[in-house]
Amino acid sequence: MNNPAKTSSATIWPGLIAVYISWGGTYLAIRFVIETLPPFLSGGFRFVIAGAVLYAFQRLRGAQPPQRTEWRSAAIVGLFMLVGGTGVVMWAEQRVASSIAALIIASVPLWMALIDSLRPGGRRPTGWVISGVIAGFAGILILVNPAQLLSTAVTIDLVGILALLFAAFSWASGSLYNRGAKLPASPLLGVGMEMLVGGFGLLFLGTVLGEWARFDLSAVTLRSWLGFAYLVVVGSWVGYATYMWLLRVAPTMLVSTYAYVNPLVAILIGWLFAGEEMTPRIILAAVFILGSVVSITLKQPNRKKHVRGQKISPTGSDD
Repeated sequence: MNNPAKTSSATIWPGLIAVYISWGGTYLAIRFVIETLPPFLSGGFRFVIAGAVLYAFQRLRGAQPPQRTEWRSAAIVGLFMLVGGTGVVMWAEQRVASSIAALIIASVPLWMALIDSLRPGGRRPTGWVISGVIAGFAGILILVNPAQLLSTAVTIDLVGILALLFAAFSWASGSLYNRGAKLPASPLLGVGMEMLVGGFGLLFLGTVLGEWARFDLSAVTLRSWLGFAYLVVVGSWVGYATYMWLLRVAPTMLVSTYAYVNPLVAILIGWLFAGEEMTPRIILAAVFILGSVVSITLKQPNRKKHVRGQKISPTGSDD
């Protein structure tokens, strides 16, 4: 294992930039995928493929077969984070721009702070953290613009926003459960298990919702296939592998900056490559939401690193 003290910033920063860009790009990749592919089925295939490769790779490297309790923990994490989290994001992006989705999912640390303060034995928030949570949800209100409820010119789909808030809540809940869950000693093996369960859960959900009826391979565009390949290779493998390496060689606080850099990257990419709006209201909401995430992240106690308990972001998203 690399020693953090011996790893230079010249090596760490390219890794951080790779995570920023790879995970920031997943939101636009999702948008391209769901243009011609059903959201839950495509998400299911993504995670089954990515998870199967990770699981097989780790087992071939000598990782011990997981126990039943480890499969149960992986199933809970996978269902909360990948079905309730990433899967719902893919569905919501049918109604909401990828840049808006990235901003709403940036509220995950707000939900984690709130849930952690309410659960038995949870960590009580400081005044600074409470202020950050309030500022973050104020940013969401600015983004949604409640005044549009009284107007016929609705600019942001409220159903999509509510779905994204549910996705952020589900991801935060799964992340908190993961902290104390019994998972394999090999982090990548555990993630492969979570992806497999989450992937099959999304395939089941897509089947129940009748997505096979509109799954026409002949109608899938090259852009959707490229987006799908990006999600599997760059989002699920490259981004996560780099993230896991950074957790071992870089300060945890530095690695956690992905949580508030990724949305900025997603907004910029959506604006440059998909012509998504970048209005003053969106910029103001971004300042509130991302500022609150920064304040909460910086004020959290610096816990001892526990690689097994560190999880990827929503879009990766992993998102």
